[in-house]
Amino acid sequence: MKDRQPLGDVPAEEFRKQLHELADWIADYREHIGERRISPNDKPGAILAQLNATAPETAAPLNEIFADMERVIVPGVAHWAHPQFMSYFGSTTTSPGILAEMITGALNVNAMTWRTSPAATELETLVLDWLRQWLRLPKQFGGVVYDTASISTMHALAAAREQAAPNARTVGLSGLGLPAFRIYTSDQAHSSVEKGAIAIGIGEDNVQRVPTDGQFRMNVSTLREMVATDVFNNFKPLAVVATVGTTSTASVDPIPEITKVCREDKMWLHIDGAYGAGLALLPECKWVTAGWSEADSIVINPHKMLFVPFDFSALYVRDIGRLRRLFALAPEHLHLRDPVGAEINYMDYGVQLGRRFRALKAWVVWRAFGRAGMAARIREHLRLAKLFADWIQQDKRFELSAPVVMGVVCFRLTTAGDDQKVDTINSKIVEQINASGRAYLTQTKLRGRTVMRIGLGNILTTEQHLRNVWEIIQNTAEEVGT
Repeated sequence: MKDRQPLGDVPAEEFRKQLHELADWIADYREHIGERRISPNDKPGAILAQLNATAPETAAPLNEIFADMERVIVPGVAHWAHPQFMSYFGSTTTSPGILAEMITGALNVNAMTWRTSPAATELETLVLDWLRQWLRLPKQFGGVVYDTASISTMHALAAAREQAAPNARTVGLSGLGLPAFRIYTSDQAHSSVEKGAIAIGIGEDNVQRVPTDGQFRMNVSTLREMVATDVFNNFKPLAVVATVGTTSTASVDPIPEITKVCREDKMWLHIDGAYGAGLALLPECKWVTAGWSEADSIVINPHKMLFVPFDFSALYVRDIGRLRRLFALAPEHLHLRDPVGAEINYMDYGVQLGRRFRALKAWVVWRAFGRAGMAARIREHLRLAKLFADWIQQDKRFELSAPVVMGVVCFRLTTAGDDQKVDTINSKIVEQINASGRAYLTQTKLRGRTVMRIGLGNILTTEQHLRNVWEIIQNTAEEVGT
């Protein structure tokens, strides 16, 4: 029995030692991340091949585990926080966010009810109201935090379905004898709309993609015609999902006009502002909030523009009680109706029971930067996007593929040859740049043509980093396009 290892956690002295070393590692990583290769060129399975496939039977020392992390895991990561990673919507990694995540991991609370963690519940209520104020939403809107916009949109569509078919919660759609529901969204909207329709029993085929105009915004006239046609054919219009900051171009749908169609046909209006709603923090961008107060729900992902580490998605619903009445399984009389000063159990506002303490990182980051500080940083990303667009227009080999509305620029190399050949060249440019490890872009399709795309949102990205990436693009275009 003398050789028996003591039970319990890692000894406190060892934990403290590793914690200090990890703090130095994280600080060094952030300070020197720009020197790293952005992404590996390994083939699938390369990471697994370097790790022991046999499940561990006995304990390994922490220093050995972290050595393997440095040797295998870190080289196999795409470094989203690299200042020349300009794919998707940029990285919102910040030092305050990293510190907050460390505290969240140490606390490891379950924020499912007020009683399981009063601070987590009340802090969630607080940061949601801060964000509501910044978004200029009326007080009738209440919020709840989920992980991603896909989950937020699914919950919004579920609430829309329940409003149109009040007994669907208990008997399901099949027991109601209703006509097929229709959901409308633009041809530039995110695929999460289809996923939400699948999850709530509406069906992928009943998501109708509405064509867009020359600025990649939903064509409202066509929307109106599609709704009328569906009504004539005995479909039931359920909801419209309008987008503020579309995935490819960051375009903004004409929400005031869409609102009128929704009211005329008694449809739920959900706004997908996962990316673009953060623009509301800038006083000069108040225009982006037009029509929001008339919506039934709106989602914003602070992990896309508002510097909160992934993942953090906030869904706001006019009369948040509609979500509670849909998802709560406890008797209604046990739920206090007034959210101010009342006991709130956020598990009753969605399908999830266990919930992470996500509000802490938002609280830390937003206090560390303030609205003015975040707005200034967003404003700089907008400036860099406009500057990049200017460089595109000055080089006759390239053209802009969409208006520059936010920190996203879509562009294309124009060269001799048919469209398919030009598409192939643009695709090869992105692939070659990403393979180099010096920069990282995305490619997308607009009007059937392949275009390159950059997304800005990393607070480490400077004008010099942007110029570096532009030079890489120009040089690669010279190599590939000839």
